[in-house]
Amino acid sequence: MKPFLILRLRPEAEAADNEFEAILAKGGLAREDVRRIRLDVEPDAEIDVGEFAGVIVGGGPGCVSDAPEAKAPTERAIEEAMLRLMPEIVTRDLPFLGCCYGIGILAHHLGAPVAKDRWSEAVGAADCRLTEAGRVDPLLEGLPARFGAFVGHKEAVQALPQGCVHLVEAPSCPFQMIRHGANVYATQFHPEADAEVFAFRIRIYRDAGYFRPEEADALTAACRAAEVSVPESILQRFVARYRQGSSGG
Repeated sequence: MKPFLILRLRPEAEAADNEFEAILAKGGLAREDVRRIRLDVEPDAEIDVGEFAGVIVGGGPGCVSDAPEAKAPTERAIEEAMLRLMPEIVTRDLPFLGCCYGIGILAHHLGAPVAKDRWSEAVGAADCRLTEAGRVDPLLEGLPARFGAFVGHKEAVQALPQGCVHLVEAPSCPFQMIRHGANVYATQFHPEADAEVFAFRIRIYRDAGYFRPEEADALTAACRAAEVSVPESILQRFVARYRQGSSGG
C-alpha cells in the first residue's frame, strides 16, 4: 500500500505535532502508513505526489490573501511550497484533502478570490449543512444533513472556484467544503479536531489575532460544550477510500 503524505504547515512545533497526532488518530492511520513533512522545516523537500495514496494538508496561521511583504519568510516559503504542488495534484486529480488553510491554497491556485472581506469565523463550532451535491458525494453520503464542525480563520473563499462542486455550507461561511474533479477535496473546518485539540490550539494561538486573549477560557469552555463528532468521519472516509486505491468519480 502506498503511504499517505501529511504536510504540516504550522511553524509552531507543539501545534504541528498535536495536529499530526490528531490526523493519525481520527484518520485511523499508523505512523508506518504515512510520510510526514513539515514545510516550515523542509520547504524545498523533493516531493513526488504520485508516490502517495493521498495528500492530507493541515491548517496553519498563514493567509494567502496577505500581501507578500506582510508575510514572514517562513510563511512565504510554506505557501510557495504548497503552490508548487497544486498544479500536478489538480491536473492529475490526485487524492487531496486540504483542511482550513488548505481550502485557501486550493482556491487561490484555481484563481478564485480568497480574502478577509467576508466570512471569517471566530474560534468555535460552525453550523454546517450538506448541499444537494454533498448528500451524494462519496465522502459525505449518509452523514447527517446538519452537523457541527470546529472552525477559526481570518480569511475565506469568496466565490466557488471554477471547476469545483460545493459540498458543505454554513450561515457563518458558505464554502465549508468543496471538491475539484473527483478526488481533490478541501474543507474550511477541521475534520481532525475535537474539543481537546481545539482547546490546545486556543492556548497556542491566544496571541495570534484570532480572538482577544482574555476570551481564551470562554472559548475553550464553549468548544468543550459543543456537539462535534461528524467531521472526523470525513477524514476516516478519505483515508479508507484512497487506502483501497479508489479514484473514481
